[in-house]
Amino acid sequence: MASTTAEAKFELITRRLQEVLGGESIKAILDEGRTPKCYWGSACTGRPHIGYFVPLTKIADFLRAGVETTILLADVHAFLDNLKAPLELVAHRTKYYKFLLIAVFRSLGIPTNKLRFIEGSSYQLSKEYSLDNLRLCAIVSEHDAKKAGAEVVKQVESPLLSGLIYPGMQALDEQYLDCDFQFGGVDQRKIFTFAELYLPRLGYKKRAHLMNAMVPGLGGGKMSSSDPNSKIDFLDPPELVRRKIKSAFCEEGNIADNGVLAFVQAVVIPISELRIERQHGETGADSEEGQDAVGDQTPFSLEGAPEGTVFSVFRKEEHGGSLHYSSFEALEKDFAEKRVHPKDLKTAVSDAIIKLLTPIRETFEKSEEWKEVVKLAYPDPNAKPEKKKKVKVYHPPPPGKGKNAQQQQQQPAATAAVDGQTPVPALTTSDSTPTEANEASATPA
Repeated sequence: MASTTAEAKFELITRRLQEVLGGESIKAILDEGRTPKCYWGSACTGRPHIGYFVPLTKIADFLRAGVETTILLADVHAFLDNLKAPLELVAHRTKYYKFLLIAVFRSLGIPTNKLRFIEGSSYQLSKEYSLDNLRLCAIVSEHDAKKAGAEVVKQVESPLLSGLIYPGMQALDEQYLDCDFQFGGVDQRKIFTFAELYLPRLGYKKRAHLMNAMVPGLGGGKMSSSDPNSKIDFLDPPELVRRKIKSAFCEEGNIADNGVLAFVQAVVIPISELRIERQHGETGADSEEGQDAVGDQTPFSLEGAPEGTVFSVFRKEEHGGSLHYSSFEALEKDFAEKRVHPKDLKTAVSDAIIKLLTPIRETFEKSEEWKEVVKLAYPDPNAKPEKKKKVKVYHPPPPGKGKNAQQQQQQPAATAAVDGQTPVPALTTSDSTPTEANEASATPA
């Protein structure tokens, strides 16, 4: 692990992945002693769920191998994907994603100063990019564009043109972000093969593509941001996490479509292994890993567990005592043979998720700016609009009109008449009241 040979770096870059396309080009870069560059992007639409732990944890391996890594906040893509993120919300959601991703990276011990964060709109609206986009549109058929986005772009009966542009822009991003490989979920495969086919037709080089497995939802199937019952949000409180895991599909002895078991394999154990390797100083080229980490950085093992344990399941002594595993295969075998009860597994997984989410929630609670961004990015659809109080504005009547003017006309003028002389208006001085002034003017000389 501590080795810096090209072979060791390639092993780090590609371990735990479901598929690698064009790995030879990465090997060639490493053999030449050059630094590979990659990018991972996310369209800023719905609130990210804990399935994002899979690609974000993998980025630690890239940094250990010395890969220059770019995080793309794909704001334009978010808008293009069948209005999943309306234009007026995209900017707020982009800020939310950045807040969240940085908090998750810090909770994993990944140094964010080694990552380059960039918004798609910062270059995708340029003249050069727009011209390349048009060049691509001139050679791509509707069939190929639709096929490329089939697993990523929301599918509707009457697809919008925006969804057809989406895959081509993701391909162009590889050129404009100057990467050697793009990293994403296996659901991106058709876009990746689209990029491999069409970028060379524009005169640009073909890139490699790395894919992680997708985390199943709690009820089986894909974990989705749009289905609250299939996912756990990064900011879900502990009681909600336990309630969701408790209701998740986890049939005794059934290892197929088991979202709880799959989460252990895809997230819990890789993070445990990452932390154990860090404890042994095995961080490769990333000497800063873990320095600014927040939260508990120990593996998901119980006190007294054997060395190398990556996951423990607590059980009372009358039920045989706790179980400790150094590999997922051993846990899967025990579950299939019904040595691990679903209730015990769910409790252990709930504890692990809460441990993962605690530093992220604490970071959120300390940031007033992040809290405000959440309200703007994901407004509550059930919230009643605040009733605005009507403010009465006083408009003075014109001269000689209004209530006061009428009262003055009805009152007799305060005057004084002496021996038929012309009445004298009432005096109002600072030293006497009108009444006193009237009495003074009526006194004979």
